[in-house]
Amino acid sequence: MKNTSKVVSTLLAIFTSFSLLASDLKVGEQAPNFKLQATNGDYYQLSDYKGKQAVVLAWYPMANTRGCTIECKSLVEKGHLIREYNASYFMASVDPLDDNRDFAKKTGADFPMLSDPSKEAAKAFDVLNIMRVASRVTFYISKDGQILKIDEDISPKTAAEDIASNLEMLKIAKAQ
Repeated sequence: MKNTSKVVSTLLAIFTSFSLLASDLKVGEQAPNFKLQATNGDYYQLSDYKGKQAVVLAWYPMANTRGCTIECKSLVEKGHLIREYNASYFMASVDPLDDNRDFAKKTGADFPMLSDPSKEAAKAFDVLNIMRVASRVTFYISKDGQILKIDEDISPKTAAEDIASNLEMLKIAKAQ
């Protein structure tokens, strides 16, 4: 039974790591506002960053799964590359807050990990897939709230480098 559970969990993680439905949101549109609680206990909302800095919102399928752990560790180990830019970055999932807290602790996450157990934000960002978890999609949002890029081709191992590269390509200002 234990091995069956592991196999099912692994298959679910693999299956949900792919974006099964392309987002209806488009580059150039206003990003949906969200207000989600993070692993640090604070609430974050997109509107708090309006006029101040860009936001990178990296949706992931499920806490404590292989691909998500690799992605999170990339952001922990190479997050300094992202912090060179005037941008805040978050990982977000539909997992309950306690699951994300456990995940953040295990991975040493030094950035907010957002929980959306109601799935409202995931629906607004059109990342909720047929398995009722978020697809792995990263949104780049300007300081004016406009979607600059929707990245559905995420490599968990190089997530931090890829985010920094995209911030450079999108001409996001360097941090002061």
